[in-house]
Amino acid sequence: MVNRSSGWQRRFSLSLLCALALAATMPASAGAIETIQRVKGSVVAVGTFERTRSPQFQFLGTGFAVEDGSLIVTNAHVLTRVLDPAQRETYAILIPQPDKDDPNKAQVREATQVATDADSDLALLKISGPALSPLKLGQSGDVKEGQEVLFTGYPIGAILGPHPATHRAIIASVTPIAIPLSRAGELSQQTIRRLSAGQYPVFQLDATAYPGNSGSPLYDPVTGEVIGVINKVFVQGTKEAALTQPSGITYAVPASHLKALLQQAR
Repeated sequence: MVNRSSGWQRRFSLSLLCALALAATMPASAGAIETIQRVKGSVVAVGTFERTRSPQFQFLGTGFAVEDGSLIVTNAHVLTRVLDPAQRETYAILIPQPDKDDPNKAQVREATQVATDADSDLALLKISGPALSPLKLGQSGDVKEGQEVLFTGYPIGAILGPHPATHRAIIASVTPIAIPLSRAGELSQQTIRRLSAGQYPVFQLDATAYPGNSGSPLYDPVTGEVIGVINKVFVQGTKEAALTQPSGITYAVPASHLKALLQQAR
């Protein structure tokens, strides 16, 4: 019997190999590697600091430097912990300091919360000491579906330690932050507040963010410009109020809301 499919299979295999070879030589890959290394220097772990406990730094989420390098962006829900003034507990950031002799060595800086936008779940911290390298904010209004993006943060940072990880994604959808549900019983208080306050578009991604990624910068692989802030809790809870178990879908708040918050904080 003659295998009539062998011809198209060979042509398909050749086409696939050519496509893979072309993708491997695309300059964007090299550009992304350089961008990631540059961005990592601006991404920090966010938590609380207390001198008398062990460990002194307790991880809560991710943040990144903007403006003059002394301001750190994170999600507002990351900073909902009630600090213990009796133990002089403060908010703090942790900056990885790679050391070949001690890979876990890191620098801790105390921080003060200076601004919050509850509607977009964004917050700003002010740090003392030398400024960090700030990330530039891009035009989130120009973002298109199918656009490739990266985000860098500290997934499960309390367990995996101060080692930033980068994930690649595409913009799967530009979607409203809250969607009206069919039955009143499915509405959560968070969704009702969101619908009452007014909707705005958020970015839905095809990559999974993990606990600890909240506050990570979503950025262009070539320019490194930030177009959004990863949100693992606030947006997901609003959009998926009817689900007993939230999905693995990841969302990001557009950088336009961060620009507005920075303008208010000046």
